[in-house]
Amino acid sequence: MLDEEIIRRLPDPGNLIIDPDVLDVALPLSGKAVAPGLGMLPRGSLSAVNGELLRFFVHWRQAERRTDYDLSALMLDASFGDPEHVSWTNYHNAFATYSGDLTDAAAGASEFIDIRLPQATKPIIIPQVYLYAGEPFDEAAEAFFGFMTRDGGQKGRPFEPRTVRMKSDLRGAGRIALPLAFLRGEDGTWQAKWLHLYLKGRPGFNQVEGNRVTTSLLVRSIVERDHLRVRHLADLLARRGSAGEHTTYIGLQAPAGLPEGARVYTPATLHELIPA
Repeated sequence: MLDEEIIRRLPDPGNLIIDPDVLDVALPLSGKAVAPGLGMLPRGSLSAVNGELLRFFVHWRQAERRTDYDLSALMLDASFGDPEHVSWTNYHNAFATYSGDLTDAAAGASEFIDIRLPQATKPIIIPQVYLYAGEPFDEAAEAFFGFMTRDGGQKGRPFEPRTVRMKSDLRGAGRIALPLAFLRGEDGTWQAKWLHLYLKGRPGFNQVEGNRVTTSLLVRSIVERDHLRVRHLADLLARRGSAGEHTTYIGLQAPAGLPEGARVYTPATLHELIPA
């Protein structure tokens, strides 16, 4: 019944073109579910993660006070239990390595965690950024999180812009940032599920060991939820049919060569697809 009502409200798509890479992107109910940055997707979206080495990072520069952010990763089994972690208190495990703890960022500081995906013994990996001391995310001169993927034999600098898949400003009011989670499917492939979450945390000295239960429960509630995605709306648009000659394009970004007057929907404007 709900699908029929949505179909009734949908505009005529005309000649509908959909990029297959956008099918698992979640449809936000407003524009607020997407944080600003490079390659960002709405909360609940899924995107493929390819490559043998996954590297995620945090970079920050303090404005006035000495500021210490800590990049950490919580690893869980398929039941969201049996936790392991990598952080400044545990630099490595069998498949993950932490770059090292930096406690001052007057000139900027960066921390990295490398995950060797083929060797990963945990199917759920949750990167986190903790405020340990100093300026909150929304007071720092700059603060961002991102990830990149590489092949196992790829060499080069720790941070290479051409390999970055996403980069997001950290500007939430909480003291613990949970940007996304990496999930391994039953077929062995990896995906990122976008979270865009901030936890309140303590005023200082936050660390992964003290937030494992809260993080696990909160992330599980999003990971196990079947979000409304472009794939479902594409089926509804196809059922609606078309009588117009215009073009509607839905994709991660607008390609060159679309007809003049084409309606284009990308992650920044996907909320406009939801009929009022």
